[in-house]
Formats: sequence, structure tokens, C-alpha cells
Amino acid sequence: MESVNIYEAKTRLSQLVDQAASGHDVVVKRNGKPLARITRLASAKRPVKFGVLKGKVIIAADFDAPLPDEVVRGFDGT
Repeated sequence: MESVNIYEAKTRLSQLVDQAASGHDVVVKRNGKPLARITRLASAKRPVKFGVLKGKVIIAADFDAPLPDEVVRGFDGT
């Protein structure tokens, strides 16, 4: 992790942001005391794309039919 004083950070801000974007944090100091850290942000989540599995998933005709008694008993624990 690189450390720079605040004056140097002002003059090299673009370089320091590029360095942080590549995964290397930079600490900004004033009078030798750390003030701030320039770091990479987490990438945004991809938007949900509906219909990706259309035609690839098959649901049985009896999907919502009542379960057999032995299966229901297995869930009830009886």
C-alpha cells in the first residue's frame, strides 16, 4: 500500500485513482498522519435478465398435484 502526502496526492490524483482502480490502495497523509484511503469500489451487480432459461426448463403437467401419502408422512415425521 503506497502512502503519499496530501500535496503529492493533489498533483498526482489521476495516477493515484488509476492505481487504486487496479487494486492497489493508496493512503493520503498530512504531517505523517493517515487521513484517507483511495481504494477500488466493488463492481456493480449485473441487472437481472429475464427469459434466459425460456425453452430450457420443463415443468411436469402434474407439478402441483397432491403428494403421495408416504411423502407427506415423511415431511410430518409420522
